[in-house]
Amino acid sequence: MLIKEVDSQEMVKQFLHFPVQLYKNDKNWIRPLDKDIEEVFDQKKNKTFQNGGLIKRWLLFDGQQQPIGRIAAFINPQYKEQQPTGGIGFFECIDDQKAAHCLFDTAKKWLQENKMEAMDGPINFGERDKWWGLLVEGFHEPLYNMNYNFPYYQELFESYGFKNYFDQECYALPIDSKLSNRIKYAHERVARNSDYHAEYLKKNQLEKYIGDFLTIYNAAWETHGGGKQLTLEQAKNIFYSMKPIIEEKIVWFVYHNERPVAFWLNIPDLNQYFKKLNGKFGLIQKLKFLYLQKFTKNNRIVGVVFGVVPDFQGKGVEAYMIVEGTKVINRDLPYTEYEMQWIGDFNPKMIRVAQALGAERSRKLTTYRYLFDPSQPFERHRVL
Repeated sequence: MLIKEVDSQEMVKQFLHFPVQLYKNDKNWIRPLDKDIEEVFDQKKNKTFQNGGLIKRWLLFDGQQQPIGRIAAFINPQYKEQQPTGGIGFFECIDDQKAAHCLFDTAKKWLQENKMEAMDGPINFGERDKWWGLLVEGFHEPLYNMNYNFPYYQELFESYGFKNYFDQECYALPIDSKLSNRIKYAHERVARNSDYHAEYLKKNQLEKYIGDFLTIYNAAWETHGGGKQLTLEQAKNIFYSMKPIIEEKIVWFVYHNERPVAFWLNIPDLNQYFKKLNGKFGLIQKLKFLYLQKFTKNNRIVGVVFGVVPDFQGKGVEAYMIVEGTKVINRDLPYTEYEMQWIGDFNPKMIRVAQALGAERSRKLTTYRYLFDPSQPFERHRVL
């Protein structure tokens, strides 16, 4: 086996194409868009570089010079953990422990050279809304920008010494599900208070909603750690990059005396379209995407992120927003299925909200941690 740093356009192509061969017989794998992966490595498009972030990637070859594995390692100074912690991501490998360990060793060596004391993976070089966690349960079609992998990957990680830092649980349910009495009661209690109102996003007022989103997000995630605070520029980039696929009536906000206190950000399941584009998104694919958007049935909404400012948590605001939003979605839109992006097991409050809605776990991913000094105590992510 020979490992090489990806340092040419030809090797970039190999890095992107290797999973195509690996998963060619797996009907559930959906090829990610090449551009979505490459934007992670693009210093002009990934703002993590502006904070002093570093990243490298490698390909592993067999004796016949055929790729058998790949990995990226990175350092995000905004990723605040108990010890200086780097990340690994975009890991793909044949079912071979020696090959996997070679990839992990290479990433570990580079991270140690850059003063890191641990590595988490698989994670993203940037926000947690994409490429985060190893799939360990629910091996069906992935959501957009969600990791998908073979079941044997879990053994490759754990045999190396990675330990479970936290689990990421996804929940799904039909949109017209019967709500529990608890949810109905909480909704009615808030709805009777005229200080509250819920509304969906209007694209012609996008700047206003970006500001409201940022206010709620930074308050709600302040105690999460891991570099979760957003700048206004980052929030604008998120919304403007999503603008072509934002559907107004599935993005909701709650206000208390006009103060933004909660949001519920959903998008259509884009992988229902992208799985037909073979990873490309040039002019022809963009035209095909617009055609698919208009004429292909897509019955699933994906919950991207859900947030409530701390002083309004546990007051029924979550139930109020969900019920108000669901009434409009059921009345005006064709969607029938709903799946939430992951909730960390360190956030039992949000897991209870999902379960109270009647949702069932649809898949589980795991974020692993590997301490370079095995004598140091390992601690799981603290419970919020």
